[in-house]
Amino acid sequence: MAQYMEFNNITKEFPGVLALNDVSFRVEGGRVCALLGENGAGKSTLLKILSGDFLPDKGGMTIDGEPQVFNSPHAAIKASVSVIYQERQLVPGLSVMENIFIEDLPTKGVRVDKSTLRKKTNEILSEFGLSEIDPNEMAGRLSVAHQQMVEIMKAYRRNSQIIAFDEPTAPLTDKEIEILFNLIKRLKSEGKIILYVSHRLAEIFQVTDSIVVLKDGQLVSTLETSETNEQELIKAMVGRDIGDTYANLSRNERFGDVMLDVKNLVTDDIYDVSFTLHKGEVLGFAGLVGAGRTELVRAIFGADPIRSGQVFLDGSQVKFKSPKDAIQAGIALCPEDRKEQGLVLGRSVSNNVTSAILPKMKRGVFLDKKKEKAVAESAVEKYSIKTPTVDKMVLELSGGNQQKVILGRWTNDKMDTKVLILDEPTKGIDVGTKAEIYQTVCDFAKEGIAVIFISSELTEVINVADTIIAMSNGHITGALKRQEATEESVLKLVMLD
Repeated sequence: MAQYMEFNNITKEFPGVLALNDVSFRVEGGRVCALLGENGAGKSTLLKILSGDFLPDKGGMTIDGEPQVFNSPHAAIKASVSVIYQERQLVPGLSVMENIFIEDLPTKGVRVDKSTLRKKTNEILSEFGLSEIDPNEMAGRLSVAHQQMVEIMKAYRRNSQIIAFDEPTAPLTDKEIEILFNLIKRLKSEGKIILYVSHRLAEIFQVTDSIVVLKDGQLVSTLETSETNEQELIKAMVGRDIGDTYANLSRNERFGDVMLDVKNLVTDDIYDVSFTLHKGEVLGFAGLVGAGRTELVRAIFGADPIRSGQVFLDGSQVKFKSPKDAIQAGIALCPEDRKEQGLVLGRSVSNNVTSAILPKMKRGVFLDKKKEKAVAESAVEKYSIKTPTVDKMVLELSGGNQQKVILGRWTNDKMDTKVLILDEPTKGIDVGTKAEIYQTVCDFAKEGIAVIFISSELTEVINVADTIIAMSNGHITGALKRQEATEESVLKLVMLD
C-alpha cells in the first residue's frame, strides 16, 4: 500500500505555452487532495503526466520515495495508478462489461469467458447500486451519466493505489454523486491516494482533506480544507476577489417583441411543450437529468424530428429539416457535449470559429485565410481566449477556452444570430470564467439576442435567467420570474411528474 506520492519540480512546456512551471507538492495516503485552478491553470497537464500521457520536461514523481517514470498510460496502470478523465475513455462499440475489464478479460481457452465476465460485472454494478445498467449494453448507447459511472467502475475494479478524478460529477445525477462520494470515503478508509479535480467548490469542502491551487502553471498555495473558505479559494484561483458574481451582473431590463414562439411541441421525448422567448430575454430551463431540456432544444435546432406542434421565429412559422436550416434562419446552439457535438477537435481555433460562415470566408472559390484569421482573432480578443495563436488546435485548449471558441463562432460580426441556445455552458468551467460567461450572456441580451440558458445548477439558472421554466419527464411543470424564484420553489417544480 502506497503511503504517499510527490510531484517534484514538475515543468512542462508546449509551443507558446508554459503549462507547468516548477510544481511540487505531496499527497498522503488515506487523504483526498483537491487540485484547483482556473481553466488553463495546468491541472489537466499534471494529470496527464501522472497517467503517462505526457512526460515532464523537468522534474519527476516519486511514490514512497521511489522515482517513477510513466512512458505510457499502460505503464501507469501497471504501477497501480488510475486517472478518470472528464472526457470519457470508453470504447463505444464494446459492451459495458468489456469496457470495465478491458485489459483483464477472463478467458476460457482462447475465448473470452462471457459468463464469468457478466457475473463479475453484475457484482460491481450491484455494489455501486446501478443494477439497471445492462452488462451487455454497448457503452456508446448509455447516457452520459452512466458512461461516467462505467469509467469509475473500471478504475475501481483495478484496485489502484492512486486514483485521480477529473470533474467526475459534471454529468452525474444526485443519486450517482452520492454513490461516488460513498466510494471515495471507502477508498480513503483503505488508505488510497486520491486526487480530486472539480470546479464545484461545495464538493471540495464535502470530500477533500487538502487543497492544492494552481494558477498559470504555477503552484499558488497548499491548504487544509478545514482551514479555508470559498472566497479565499476563489481569490487564490482567480488572483482577485470577484465578489458576489450574480449581484454584479449588468442585465438587460427591456425586452423586445416575441422572437421564438413554440406551440404544443411533441417529439419522441417532449410532450405538448409551449413557451415564448422575447428579444433581449434570457429564458432559463431547469430540470433534473432526463427532464427533456436538451431534447427540446435539439428539436428546435433541427437536430431531432418534431412529431407535431409549431415553431415561430420572429413571427414566421419555421420547419427545419436540419441544423443547417436553423443556422441559416439565425438560431445557434452551444451543445451540452462541446467536445463531441460542438467542436472539431483536430482543427484550429480559426477553423472552429469560422465553421458556420465558410461561404463568407471565401474569395472566389478559395478560402480567404486573411479574412478567416481576422474573424478568429476578433473572437479571441472579445472573449479573452487563452491561446498563443488562432492556428492552435482547439483540442489543446482548456475546457473553458473551448467553450469560448463556440461562443465566438455564433456571435462574431459575420453571423446574424437571433436565438442563442446555451446548453450547460459552464459545465467543467472554473469560477472566474463562469463569472465572465454570466456577464457575456447578459451582454447578448443587451444586443437584442434572445437567449435560452440551460443549467443543472439551480443557483445559476435562478440568478442568470429573467424567467425560469421548469421541466420534468418531457413536460413543462411551471414558470417563475427571477424575482420570485428560489431554489426551493424551482426544485418543487422540477420534481413534479
